[in-house]
Amino acid sequence: MSDFPDDLKYASSHEWAKLEEDNIVRVGISDFAQSELGDLVYVDFPEVGRKVSAGEQCAVVESVKTASDLFAPVSGEIIEINSEISDEPELVNDAPYESWLFCIKANKLDELDALMNADDYQQATEDS
Repeated sequence: MSDFPDDLKYASSHEWAKLEEDNIVRVGISDFAQSELGDLVYVDFPEVGRKVSAGEQCAVVESVKTASDLFAPVSGEIIEINSEISDEPELVNDAPYESWLFCIKANKLDELDALMNADDYQQATEDS
């Protein structure tokens, strides 16, 4: 059974989102997602400065099994990518909730309300 931290919000597409100071939302993929994907080998990050809308495809993770699109959990501007993951994508497999992928300066924080809490996300993964 996967562990789902309570301080995160979860998208049905398996991204997690963590609200930080100044409307910054840190984004990664859930433990469930990384275990389904297998060993990550590459991440195609969004460009810093790119404007994204909630639900918009903005990145791709590639594993030994497949490639999977990542979607912005909130609307805003990409302000940072985790370059450490560029060099070592397997860090996401080792620690998915510490290994964030990119940050969005959110312009619509209420979009976080549309995401699932840990209990709802756990239920959704058990039903799939």
